[in-house]
Amino acid sequence: MKHAVTLLAAVLLAAGSALATSSTASAADCPSGDFCAWTAAEFGGQRANWSGDDNWWEGNIADQDSSWANHGLSGPGVKDHVQVYEDANTPIEDPDAMTICLRPGDEVGYNATANDRGDSHTWAMGC
Repeated sequence: MKHAVTLLAAVLLAAGSALATSSTASAADCPSGDFCAWTAAEFGGQRANWSGDDNWWEGNIADQDSSWANHGLSGPGVKDHVQVYEDANTPIEDPDAMTICLRPGDEVGYNATANDRGDSHTWAMGC
């Protein structure tokens, strides 16, 4: 009986450790080559990701973005910066309405100015 209790305790301890580490949100969850936005700070909540431009965010991410990661690919002549805008089709209608711009590799866990304002984004050569 003592052996069974010890074994059960070890199994529960191992399971608890696995659950604790798997519940931690991270920008590493953003796939290589993509731009990602999350609905909560520090890469929590729901995630949306794109490999190209999106002039009209839909679903749960529009006006709900709170953290961002640019895992896009870089190279000579590659549009590798991500510009996020506060309205749909903004790069066309009002290029000055950018809420945040991410350079290659940028991971922003929270930005009060950009929080909950994104509605579109475009890949660009710079900020």
